[in-house]
Amino acid sequence: MIGVGRTAVRVGNLEDAVPTSSRPLRKLGFLTIGLFDEADPRAGHESTLRIIELGEQLGFDSAWVRHRHLQYGISSPVAMLAAASQRTDRIELGTAVIPLGWENPLRLAEDLATVDVLSGGRLNPGISVGPPNHYDEVKQALYPDTADFEDFSHDRVARLLRFVRGEPVTRFSGTEGFEVFSDRVQPHSPGLGSRLWYGGGSLRSARWAGEHGMNLLTSSVVKAEESEDFAEIQSSHIRTFRAHHPDGDRARVSQGLVVIPTDSATPEQRAKYEDYVRRRTPRTTSPHGPARIMFAPDLLGTSAQIAEQLHAHLAYREVTEVAFPLPFTFDHADYVQILTDIATKLGPELGWHPTR
Repeated sequence: MIGVGRTAVRVGNLEDAVPTSSRPLRKLGFLTIGLFDEADPRAGHESTLRIIELGEQLGFDSAWVRHRHLQYGISSPVAMLAAASQRTDRIELGTAVIPLGWENPLRLAEDLATVDVLSGGRLNPGISVGPPNHYDEVKQALYPDTADFEDFSHDRVARLLRFVRGEPVTRFSGTEGFEVFSDRVQPHSPGLGSRLWYGGGSLRSARWAGEHGMNLLTSSVVKAEESEDFAEIQSSHIRTFRAHHPDGDRARVSQGLVVIPTDSATPEQRAKYEDYVRRRTPRTTSPHGPARIMFAPDLLGTSAQIAEQLHAHLAYREVTEVAFPLPFTFDHADYVQILTDIATKLGPELGWHPTR
């Protein structure tokens, strides 16, 4: 039965009800890649920490960092968020996302729990699976003895979930001499298991995350499986996730589209932003490669214009949480302007109110 204010949309053989209008935005977040100069890496990392501090001052609900290996971006987001946890008091801190192909799930579970304890329960780890990028070139450095036997399937995520949620990892526990041993990851942070997010861009990943009780991070990248309309594809992922999640329609989903408000931008900034969007737009017109990857268009304009586009976006109408990615290559002053406009202009246009 179709409820009031909803309309039937068919994707493949699946017919579900989707909202005909947006609900007020409940949680507003942002995402940064944390670029730095190889000759002076501290400055870039410090800039990222100052941006997170600014986000808290502006009332954002969450700040997220990307993960970049062997690049000039944040290679250790857990360490960065440990530092951020000591410079903020309220804002939630997330990773979007940690690629588990580079990680030992047991050791990562210890690091995540430690930072969650240090932050007072504010950590939101986002993860994904699959072989590391350029695996043939890096595997001998990463897994010199086990490269051909590593499991990069969802089983790797399941291991992390078990460890974070407090299931035993060893048959040994008790006292040995003066030392006391636990059979589960320590420290154990009881709420962390409910704050694990899966970064999914396919129907298979969305379903798996739902079946395992995770939260879902959707981004500006998806696989074109049943449509070549980005919003339709993303909406189908969200509905598939919730259809298989124990919490159903209450299961948490965060959307991440690139938005660049220009309300307080200088003429020079507007020109830079327009050039950035113009260069990136051609990739959004059709699927790419064997995996049929599709990219969402960047949303550029005044906050009122961006809000109008979001309210019309099929997938945005499914969510009440967002984490807008900051463009990769801008300057610190640009990020200050964009974040300030998002918090003071765009957020209110979407029905959001800052947390103080």
